[in-house]
Amino acid sequence: MQAAEQKVIKVKQISKFFGDFQALNNVSIEVGLGERVVVCGPSGSGKSTLIRCINQLEVHDGGVIEIDGTTLDGSRNSLRAIHANVGMVFQQFNLFPHLSVLDNLTLGPVRSGKVTQSEARDLAMNYLERVRIPEQAEKFPAQLSGGQQQRVAIARSLCMEPKIMLFDEPTSALDPEMINEVLDVMVELAESGMTMVCVTHEMGFARRVADTMVFMDYGQIVEKSDTDKFFRNPESDRCQEFLQQILPH
Repeated sequence: MQAAEQKVIKVKQISKFFGDFQALNNVSIEVGLGERVVVCGPSGSGKSTLIRCINQLEVHDGGVIEIDGTTLDGSRNSLRAIHANVGMVFQQFNLFPHLSVLDNLTLGPVRSGKVTQSEARDLAMNYLERVRIPEQAEKFPAQLSGGQQQRVAIARSLCMEPKIMLFDEPTSALDPEMINEVLDVMVELAESGMTMVCVTHEMGFARRVADTMVFMDYGQIVEKSDTDKFFRNPESDRCQEFLQQILPH
């Protein structure tokens, strides 16, 4: 699987501190249009901080991030570039409990001024079909299972029609039997050509969809390679040790 030459994410030597703690140390990575990147590593290695910086939910302290040619500098123009191009799915579903599933999905597109209410409803139903729960449109989040709520969260991000999707351990809050229903939707997204950066410990999913694997530890990228090489012959001792711990024997 070869990703397109066009780079839609460029992260150049970024750093991030929380007080005295350095969460990211000189991290650089590029992601091509249509490329699927899975970021893995132990807890506290900087994985989530990296994608939160890409989405500017955290502001990096040094280095440069470009999204689709726009440098993220905190300006209104750069924030517009994020909102227009980047969708994000979190560990927690972050749905509005007082709104129906359909209203959760239409809120963003209507507020952005991109579409009318009627067009937003059509868009929402299209994406609920895509995540395989159109019959849940009129329900409220509390009436859904965790897996269904996460699929609604994915559909909500897709309604903004982003060029890039970021996933921050999207199955970690789910019961084991609900994980596969979310991963199946993500596999389908990947196969449709969506540019994806996904933080996850689900290595079966990673093997199936990732073009590129990134292993992080102590706020740095220790190893980056194509997926086959990553699993067959990781170069660093630290990555070998990590894979031995999390892969089934």
